[in-house]
Amino acid sequence: MLSCKEVTRLLSESQDRELTLFEGLQLRMHLVMCKGCANFDRQMKFLRRVSRQYADKTVRADRPDRGD
Repeated sequence: MLSCKEVTRLLSESQDRELTLFEGLQLRMHLVMCKGCANFDRQMKFLRRVSRQYADKTVRADRPDRGD
């Protein structure tokens, strides 16, 4: 069984790379049993989603208007 420290590391790594099947299974098992890590997972996903939305809006706002 993974420790909470290992789970937070894997959750962070999963943002940059695809986890192996074994890592993913271990991670899911831990998240089912640990409310703290499950909450951290939800927070990471929320922050990633909000950051992407902000970045998309910023990129669109920086584009010059081509409606001349």
